[in-house]
Amino acid sequence: MESSDVELDLQRSVQAVLRELSAQAPALQSNQGMWRWSLHKKVERDPSKSPALVRILLRELEKAESEDLRHVIIPLLHTLMYVLTKATGITEELHQRTYTLCTRLLTLPTPYCTIALDCAIRLKTETAVPGTLYQRMVIAEQNLTNELYPYQERVFLFVDPELVSASVCSALLLEIEAAQEQQTPEACMRHVVSHALQAALGEACHAGALHRKLQASSRRTLEHYFHAVVAAVEQMASEASPSRAEHLERLEEIYCSLLGPAAARGRYGGDPVQDRPPGVPLPSPCITFHLWAGEDQLWKELVLFLRPRSQLHLSADLETLDLQGLRPDQELARVSVLSTDSGIERDLPLGADEPPAPGSPEMEHAGLQRKGGIKKRVWPPDCLMPGSWDGPPGLHRRTGRPSGDGELLPGVSRLHTARVLVLGDDRMLGRLAQAYHRLRKRESQKFCLTPRLSLQLYYIPVLAPEVTGLGTGRGQELGSGRGAGLARGTPVASCPQVRHSLSPSQPPSLDMSRTVDPFLLDVITYYVRMGTQPIYFQIYTVKIFFSDLSQDPAEDIFLTELKVKIQDSKFPRDGFSPRRRGVAEGPGAELSMCYQKALLSHRPREVTVSLRATGLVLKAIPASDTEGPSQHPATAAPVTDHTCLNVSVTEVVKSSNLAGRSFSTVTNTFRTANIQIQTQDQRLLTLLLDKDNQRTFRDVARLEVAPCPEPCSGAQKSKAPWSSSHGQKEMETVKAKPKPLLMPINTFSGVIQ
Repeated sequence: MESSDVELDLQRSVQAVLRELSAQAPALQSNQGMWRWSLHKKVERDPSKSPALVRILLRELEKAESEDLRHVIIPLLHTLMYVLTKATGITEELHQRTYTLCTRLLTLPTPYCTIALDCAIRLKTETAVPGTLYQRMVIAEQNLTNELYPYQERVFLFVDPELVSASVCSALLLEIEAAQEQQTPEACMRHVVSHALQAALGEACHAGALHRKLQASSRRTLEHYFHAVVAAVEQMASEASPSRAEHLERLEEIYCSLLGPAAARGRYGGDPVQDRPPGVPLPSPCITFHLWAGEDQLWKELVLFLRPRSQLHLSADLETLDLQGLRPDQELARVSVLSTDSGIERDLPLGADEPPAPGSPEMEHAGLQRKGGIKKRVWPPDCLMPGSWDGPPGLHRRTGRPSGDGELLPGVSRLHTARVLVLGDDRMLGRLAQAYHRLRKRESQKFCLTPRLSLQLYYIPVLAPEVTGLGTGRGQELGSGRGAGLARGTPVASCPQVRHSLSPSQPPSLDMSRTVDPFLLDVITYYVRMGTQPIYFQIYTVKIFFSDLSQDPAEDIFLTELKVKIQDSKFPRDGFSPRRRGVAEGPGAELSMCYQKALLSHRPREVTVSLRATGLVLKAIPASDTEGPSQHPATAAPVTDHTCLNVSVTEVVKSSNLAGRSFSTVTNTFRTANIQIQTQDQRLLTLLLDKDNQRTFRDVARLEVAPCPEPCSGAQKSKAPWSSSHGQKEMETVKAKPKPLLMPINTFSGVIQ
């Protein structure tokens, strides 16, 4: 195919992508996302099309910038960066044009400027040292041992077994196993060496001869050249002003050493273009498949990820699981330890000042501690960050991180990145929030994972059986509640076929087939690689008080919604009659609510109201809000909407007329951060958390809902000593204001203002 025909074919594909991004008709929305997937497949099958596709995407991005078509900027920019990461024939001029475009996008508001900054940081290194992005991504995702880039990543895929059918689980396992069978460490090292040499040398690299030489090399030889290429790339990329010419010279030496003296530029037999084999593939990340079993499963898998391979012996008791060399001293686990002596030598016990014998273990231990004083536990700053182990307390994470996407930052100790992806509905999100809260609480006590692990959360909503089908409306496809908002920021929003293929009603025809369709795996891979912008969601705690006073109050958390229903049955006391008490019979129950109204001025305004209601729903985010990449430049919900409850109360209105009394219902809505609800008559309440029938509480008389505090933020701060009435000095402790626990879920663009 001639170059003009190639560009025309790619131009048609890109125009189809733009049409589906701006599509309003349901017929066009039904195939949304498939054009982008087929576009990536075209370049994957024929890598020589990559430069032409980069030029077309640059033209469309420049057009979108000039015409202010913001709804296509982020999808096209992600597509462009994905192509640049995988391609090998991109010229320096195209890299510079892309970098210049990203710098111009910095004038746009968030999240456009945030994503553009992240891309610009990566492009600056890729322009000077071609192949850096590919090499770092493969090394981290495939856990290739290397001292210069020791970062490791793993994708944990958790599936709700109650919602996702066995056939879909079988299909996912089939795709993952088929991909990992071809991704041996030797194959990945060959890909890294071949991609680095082709990206640097360009057409001067005889890819066919290089491919055959690497295939025939032994494991020892392959490791030698792999470490040589990684050293050349990382050492040049770590310099303040990397030189493309010096990098080319270093890789030429490795290239000639690999193929011999005849491989010098222009002196190798054969035509490099005609001798070129299929392009260097980008392996899928290391994915482990899990059926969700309980709250402790996430923590256990993260511990196993950090433990050395020689220490993979599990104990039945999760509390005995330990990380080698990471468990803190039990004394240091306390916030502070106050000494009992005055610190004066004459007040020390007898024999305490006698030095131990030289060379004894006591002498060595004495050099590492001081007597008396206060030992304080130093909390890392990330531990007190609200809701995230990674990134500043804001909307977007730190750019240029070394977790597969950018610069090496000095002093970074988190060498492991766990990308947790859950497939399910609002119930699965609620269970994930429970596991996240339990994990954070455990870390506040033991503090084992946080210093070494970066935790990234992802979510793909799965349809319920009653709303399956491509002909349903967008609101029905995406569901309601938190899942509806997040769906617009995940691959499900751009690929309704994923929603259809993950439907529980899919026939179990995939169990007996060995044919692998990589679509699901490709979408998951693209999401965990390009979904870098988190949305922070508030986790709420609910205290439940039962009608039986002998029963202890319960406490639980929820993320999506809390539904309150009025129980049908009554529990009247002896001789109780509603009519004799003057209580008007009717539907619902008398409720007393006390809440602090959410105002734009953030001024406290407490409201107390009593009314008769048939039920109420507390949603953490309204279903009409939009997060993530929208199809149109619509105004999204402000960030404050993600940290307050939207309460909908179905109030009973009594009216009297000639026909007698009649009752009607009206729905009142308001926003609040915390609320207390108590039933005033003998009707009790039933609570349903996160639409999960397994988390139902009955016979509830009162409940209190408030933002869940960060387990690490309740530390006590010591102040100056003060004299008590007995003349003894005591330390005054002041409890710090607890910070809210926010759970970050990564999307493609975060919250669009």
